[in-house]
Amino acid sequence: MSYPDTYYKRTLSEAKVRPVLAENIDCDAVIVGGGLAGLTTALQLARAGRSVTVLEAESVGFGASGRNGGFVSAGYATGSEEIARHAGEAAAKALHRLSMEGVDFIRDTIRDLSITGAKPQSGILGVLRYDGGDSLRTYADEIARTYGYELEFYDRDRVRAVLKSQRYYQGLRNPTAFHMHPLNYLRALAAEIERLGGRIYEQSAAESTDFSGPEKIVRTAKGTVRAHDVVFTTGGYTGALVGKLNRAFLPIATYVMVSEEAPDLIRQAVATTDAIGDDRRAGDYYRVVDDGRRLLWGGRITTRAASAEALAKELRREMVGTYPQLKELKTELAWSGLMSYARHLMPQIGRLQPGVWYCTAFGGHGLNTTAIGGKVIAEGILGASERYRLFEPFGLVWAGGIAGLAVAQLTYWKLQAQDWWRERAA
Repeated sequence: MSYPDTYYKRTLSEAKVRPVLAENIDCDAVIVGGGLAGLTTALQLARAGRSVTVLEAESVGFGASGRNGGFVSAGYATGSEEIARHAGEAAAKALHRLSMEGVDFIRDTIRDLSITGAKPQSGILGVLRYDGGDSLRTYADEIARTYGYELEFYDRDRVRAVLKSQRYYQGLRNPTAFHMHPLNYLRALAAEIERLGGRIYEQSAAESTDFSGPEKIVRTAKGTVRAHDVVFTTGGYTGALVGKLNRAFLPIATYVMVSEEAPDLIRQAVATTDAIGDDRRAGDYYRVVDDGRRLLWGGRITTRAASAEALAKELRREMVGTYPQLKELKTELAWSGLMSYARHLMPQIGRLQPGVWYCTAFGGHGLNTTAIGGKVIAEGILGASERYRLFEPFGLVWAGGIAGLAVAQLTYWKLQAQDWWRERAA
């Protein structure tokens, strides 16, 4: 099984190995990419009675879908004001409601399929590293008024009662958000697709395509799939097969580590089962796992994947800087993964031409947006809705190539500096 060595791999509920495509087959839809977006699309099509085939270059959930922080909450990687600037106020609100629907979709799927291995845990607490309670109250009021869900305001004392750190000030807790084991969730989707008659092939990278006729053709090293529709959902591991997709995102690496078992020590710092994220761009995100016995901590981004072990040292410095009481907590495992980001920081969801669809670029809020992205693409294929068109203002904009990566890294360093100054002024 070709997974990197992660906490999620070590705690798999099952480890089924799926076959390599070694034949020529016909179906209604072929999905290229066995991550959360691809499997959600395939699941919805299979539920509607369509014959589906999923082609995965490695193993189901190999990429960011199976090695992320596990946070499931509404929203996107960019803010509502920027979304409204591109799409208009009404569309921005509709897009946020879609992201809420994505959260509900995952929660409902866990319940309906009895995915116990996903281990969903309610609550995500977003915290400030500067004194800004008034702005948080205003934001919470706006969310309640516009979208009808409540965010719980935490003042500084309440934050520090559960997060034993002098770094944090106020926070907002979202009780409708949750966190989970993403790889176990994903593999349960794969099993359900197969139960419904869908076919999933691993170690079966798409190598060439032919979109010239009404039947779309995707070829692997040993087989061929002919289908009426093809959907590309390959994220940060997209190759050059479809150049327009490959040029439209930046592969951004992020890093995660997990601690040794030390429940008593961890409880001295993090006294909550909520997942935690701070307000900085590419800030820290973390949560207790294994029923409080371990701490999973993520953060940092780079435009080139660096050694996970080296980046774990930076993550540890940040963790100990936040919680000095954790200086003796040992890191047991560290890993990295590639996310895909568009220049506009929104998902890229739509149709290249009749019968050719894409659903990618989920960096930052991948779990809810992969879910709703796959759902609206399936609706488009089925003719059930055209909700995928809400994402049209955020199309396949050229990401800038090597220069784009350099600009992204410089922007990240600039944001880090701004965060540093803001905290010093607090």
